[in-house]
Amino acid sequence: MQRIYLRRRITVFSVFSGFLALLTAIIYATVSLVVPVPAVAATIVPVPALTQEPAQPVWPAYGSGALGAVGFDGILTKHGSQSSVPIGSIAKIVTALVVLDAKPLAEGETGPQISFTEADVTFYTEELAHDGSIAPVVAGTSLTERQTLEALLIPSANNYAKSLAMWAYGSVSAYLAAARDWLSSHHLTQTTVVDTSGLSPASESSPTDLITLGKLAIADPTVSSIVAMPSVDLPVIGRLVNTNELLGTVGVNGIKTGTTDEAGACLLFSATLMGGSKPVTVIGVFLGGVTHEQIDNDIERLIASIAPAFREVQLTKAGQDYGSYTTAWGQTAALVSDRDSSAVVWSNTPISVSVQAQSLQLASVGEIVGTVTIVIGNSTSSVPLILNASLTDPGPWWHLTHPGG
Repeated sequence: MQRIYLRRRITVFSVFSGFLALLTAIIYATVSLVVPVPAVAATIVPVPALTQEPAQPVWPAYGSGALGAVGFDGILTKHGSQSSVPIGSIAKIVTALVVLDAKPLAEGETGPQISFTEADVTFYTEELAHDGSIAPVVAGTSLTERQTLEALLIPSANNYAKSLAMWAYGSVSAYLAAARDWLSSHHLTQTTVVDTSGLSPASESSPTDLITLGKLAIADPTVSSIVAMPSVDLPVIGRLVNTNELLGTVGVNGIKTGTTDEAGACLLFSATLMGGSKPVTVIGVFLGGVTHEQIDNDIERLIASIAPAFREVQLTKAGQDYGSYTTAWGQTAALVSDRDSSAVVWSNTPISVSVQAQSLQLASVGEIVGTVTIVIGNSTSSVPLILNASLTDPGPWWHLTHPGG
């Protein structure tokens, strides 16, 4: 009986042990198969330096000036004193923009008719007596607002500056009050106008302010189209020739000359240059020259020297490798850019590149898993990074042979 009892206990123990082993195996397999695979971080590859070599602008040994460009922050390069000085007829750009602030013209519009009277003829004779730049006017005739702006800006007619200000604001004093408000609203704190034409030496500005003023002029479709015209034929007046003799040379398409005894020869200019395949509108100013021939020659040399400094830089290329993932079970996938991107960069403007990538367990080809962030000066852009291959589950055998991942 005792032997039978022992055999029964051994049998029960054996069955229980087997059941326990089976249960343990089932639990092990179940747990192993459902435990997530371990996450893997990306290995980031070094990014090549993108910052370019510095430009070498060729400024003359006299005067003062500055250069900027549409779409680029601040001043790109400057020369000489940056304090405010007399600017001559460059002040007429303020006149045109302040008049358009009161009497706006949409692109292509000519605006209302402006009738000229004996008062306008008086403005003509007054400016003639001051040896200022003028254009003919006849009492009883009229021009459209755009044509009157052409008479102001193309031959730099002082008398039309006063006629426009009187037409838009009723008096010169009202115009000057509006001009002060306009300058303040556009943060042109180093610019002062005390007349409509810039003949007074107290109408002055700084190179930095004039770059901003030039950008405002080019942004206005009426002003930008007028200052690009070499000449114009107007009713009664006849042909008027632009005082800016650089038009059509080295990409120059504006903006305004200025000439007085106190200001010297001055030019606020715009020019279209190419940064690789992309056009760049440069805004420049030069103040305090002796003659316009002299400053025109020097501005040509300046533009030629800075043109190569606008470079189109390839920031990313579709498929460019920024890193990779390698899983514990041996799969690999590259972290690549999903698109081409480029930018026109001035000179040695700093370009920094940083890469951010998620840690992954499983992911599909083409999935966005990170970004490359590019900082150019004060501008930031980002491009998504994707996987060029899938990271898939390694299967049950790997799970069973790698408990806990």
